[in-house]
Amino acid sequence: MSIIELEVEPLHRRLGVTDDELEAIRARLDGRDPNDLELAMFSVMWSEHCSYKSSKPLLRTLPIAGEGVVAGPGENAGVISIGDGLAVAFKIESHNHPSAVEPYQGAATGVGGILRDIFTMGARPIAVLDALRFGDPVDPRTRHLVDGVVRGVGGYGNCVGVPTVGGELVFDPSYGGNPLVNVMAIGLLEERRLTLAAAPGPGNLVVLFGSTTGRDGIGGASVLASATFSDDDPSKRPSVQVGDPFAEKLLIEASLELIDRGLVEGLQDLGAGGITCATSETADRAGTGILVDLDAIPRREPGLAPFEVMISESQERMCAAVLPENWEAVREVCDRWGLPVAIIGRVTDDGDIAIVQAGQEIARIPARALTSDAIVHDRVAAPPTHRRDAPAPGAPSEISDRLPERGTDPGAVLLALLGSANLSSRHSVFRQYDSTVGANTVAGPGRGAAVLRVDGTTKALVATTDGNQSVGRLDPWLGAALSVAEATRNVSITGARPLGVTNCLNYGDPTRPEAFWQLSEGVRGLADACLALGLPVTGGNVSLYNESASGAIAPTPEIGVVGLLDDIATLVGPAFVMVDDAILLIGAAGPGLVGSEYAGLAGEATEDAPPALDLAREAAIQRFVREAISRGLVASAQDISGGGFGVAIAECAMWSGLGASVRLAIGHSPAVDLFGESPSRLVLTCRPRYAAALELLARQHGLPAETIGSVGGDRLRIELTLAGATGAAEERGGWVADALEVPVRDLSHVWEHGLARALGWEG
Repeated sequence: MSIIELEVEPLHRRLGVTDDELEAIRARLDGRDPNDLELAMFSVMWSEHCSYKSSKPLLRTLPIAGEGVVAGPGENAGVISIGDGLAVAFKIESHNHPSAVEPYQGAATGVGGILRDIFTMGARPIAVLDALRFGDPVDPRTRHLVDGVVRGVGGYGNCVGVPTVGGELVFDPSYGGNPLVNVMAIGLLEERRLTLAAAPGPGNLVVLFGSTTGRDGIGGASVLASATFSDDDPSKRPSVQVGDPFAEKLLIEASLELIDRGLVEGLQDLGAGGITCATSETADRAGTGILVDLDAIPRREPGLAPFEVMISESQERMCAAVLPENWEAVREVCDRWGLPVAIIGRVTDDGDIAIVQAGQEIARIPARALTSDAIVHDRVAAPPTHRRDAPAPGAPSEISDRLPERGTDPGAVLLALLGSANLSSRHSVFRQYDSTVGANTVAGPGRGAAVLRVDGTTKALVATTDGNQSVGRLDPWLGAALSVAEATRNVSITGARPLGVTNCLNYGDPTRPEAFWQLSEGVRGLADACLALGLPVTGGNVSLYNESASGAIAPTPEIGVVGLLDDIATLVGPAFVMVDDAILLIGAAGPGLVGSEYAGLAGEATEDAPPALDLAREAAIQRFVREAISRGLVASAQDISGGGFGVAIAECAMWSGLGASVRLAIGHSPAVDLFGESPSRLVLTCRPRYAAALELLARQHGLPAETIGSVGGDRLRIELTLAGATGAAEERGGWVADALEVPVRDLSHVWEHGLARALGWEG
């Protein structure tokens, strides 16, 4: 053997398969070595993206049962009944690494992929939400990524005719080398049309329809998302899929017609892993096998090797199990919609995925070996030995839990927060999205949860996403639990009842004990919060290896929630409604500024801890606000989260054009009570005659409640008083010298222009 031969890395390692995994593959094949095609198939199916080989034991701890759940984890999307014979399908997934390599196509195909997960279930997609996270907005690379990703989301969603109704845009230094592009989609279906991803009935035909198969996307999501990331590796660029939203629109209509006419026995989209994944998963779920004729697969370019055909992730393709007598009808539907269609195989009873070419068998693998019997790793979890985080870039060196400097105008702090990259208006992004196509968007992006009318009923769906990486980097359990709490609270303050949770768990390299500990704690936080709030986890996605040369991302559990409003006439929004309405504060501030947006201005707090979360209190405040709204007591409702009380009430004022005057009791410090982000707090308004009833109802739910002021004027004025003032404070009548008073027009101006200025989109 030559020196050159000795230096060549074995094929399995080049495909991302470890030596131990190769031994496990041999065991699944009764001791024989896999050939090159079989090894390529195992490499995509045993990737983290497809097999969840590091996270599967953790995910089994999540609560999945709940009222109305008709499809949960393991299916393409979760499905929950909403009455009247209807159900909602929803799911969130990541396209992080492809978007870092090719931001436009990475984001666009992320939208396309999650839409296919929805209509594969028999649901018509009605909305998209995009949760995006990038590095420093001043960085030219960040600006390049933001531009490409936003155009990709808008370009695909706008063309396919599904409104983008909400989401997030967050900047944090940890995402500088590894942005996060998480996309959530929602669909509506008649329960009787629910279609599962299975290939039942030996003898049934396996039909491939949609776009033809090419080299684009070979090893795309499955490989890019399954190893530590380096975006400057040119070899990764061919792995990024290329999307065609016009083909997707045709695919939606053809698929829904096939389902509506009962022409398919099972349906699966082709995403990560391509034909290999679609055939092995549908066969395993049905307890069958599939024989695939490689020569029958329509291709868009000549010379494709067998492994390229089987693992290509070319977009806009579907795989269906079809009764032989229905084939002509299926072909007619696809022809009418202008989609290539072909019989590429048949369902068998042997449990194997067999591949034939020119009449010769070239691969045979048990379907279970690729899917449900894929390897599961027992990872080691260990908390970090050094947990304190450095202050935010540019933060003052002197740490304080009060306002940045003695005598600092808190109004100036509020303006700085409202104009910051993370809290300012996202209008310059959302205006690139069509948020109203379909004519059912009641509340679109930018002002709380999205609201979508359900045609033919009085009902509405309410949806939002949320993730808390700032707290997650310090306490992964708390970061995940807070993400669930805020997302569900944002739904509850509209009057809607949260139905279920979908999640995208974005974490680092699971082979590092600290990263796997972060993932383990994040899943525990997700489970604990969902159990406390009585919500099922209906599915989602785990995205690991989110690391680059600059380090790992902050642990980011992205949470998507869908809620149901039985009567859209009871919908409550966050903006003030009427002059002289009473303003109430529900809940109490707790200590802790770490992880807050304010900490980025003033440095980390002295106690070196984020605010605590009481899950029982969170459940109580959500029950309270839903009951208060159902009784007609509430005019507007806003939760207190990013930027604290000051930002919450400023948003109520800006979005209504009405000012307010309030007195806020300071129980901790001006910074904590004005800008701290302790959870389980609300700002409500009501007609003055309802204020006492609201306070009483809150106390019946065990919650602190106080009427603190009224709506009116053109300025936001917050007077600060010391709770239980004594001594020197009494000499001042109990009032703190600093008070906040800012014209609403000034609040609106900095809020509206902050993001564009941060990204250099305006001078």
